[in-house]
Amino acid sequence: MEVRLDGRTAIITGASKGLGLAMAKEFAASGADVAMLARDPGTLAEAKALVSASAAGRVETFRCDVSKAADVQRAHDEVVGTLGQADILVNNAGQSCSMPWEQATDQIWQDDLDLKLFAAIRLTRLVWPGMRRRRWGRIVNVLNTGAKTPQANGSPTVVSRAAGMALTKVLAGEGAPHGILVNALLAGQIVSDQIVRRHEAEGQGVPLEDYIAEAGAAIPVGRMGKAEEFAALACFLCSDHAGFTAGTAINVDGGASPVV
Repeated sequence: MEVRLDGRTAIITGASKGLGLAMAKEFAASGADVAMLARDPGTLAEAKALVSASAAGRVETFRCDVSKAADVQRAHDEVVGTLGQADILVNNAGQSCSMPWEQATDQIWQDDLDLKLFAAIRLTRLVWPGMRRRRWGRIVNVLNTGAKTPQANGSPTVVSRAAGMALTKVLAGEGAPHGILVNALLAGQIVSDQIVRRHEAEGQGVPLEDYIAEAGAAIPVGRMGKAEEFAALACFLCSDHAGFTAGTAINVDGGASPVV
């Protein structure tokens, strides 16, 4: 089965690194026109070069801090002005922010919710009318498995991610009758720039390859996931092949989560 996105336009947030970059590559290679959103123009330019090398569609970059409402509105308008419409939205922007409950200030909570929850709300609100009018749309909210299995010392991330899963279900119920299919992908241990940063903080002189192998040994499949594997599933969910899939929250974690 070949998954194609020809004739579709996709917006991907947090697209300059990690999972976002992998999804931009996969979507562009599958024929979609891809709008890559991220904060840093320098990393965006580097990412565009990587994605364009194997792209079958157009690849454009847009500077955007999705935690800011005005930036979201501006970037959306620029995407539509440049590429014409938005058929697919991948709400991927985010970073880990976990700490003991007592350490999380109001500002930390607000910053996390703005980045991970309100960014998805605002972008979805903007692309929704066009998707509904055309009776075709795909929205994927990228979360993590903590959304289903929140742990102590996981605030505020696990709370904002759990809210993202609830948002997914609400949007799926309202969107499906109009051809807008909304799903969530919950990332587990996947090799990405976040893993590199964690290694820098915790590696204690252990080579990165050994650190990744040791962490992956505890996962049922015996290794960490690849960003390309995550991207392939996201691409499938955004294709016509997934026309009967809505309101799901799929673990992409090699079987590690105790919750299905």
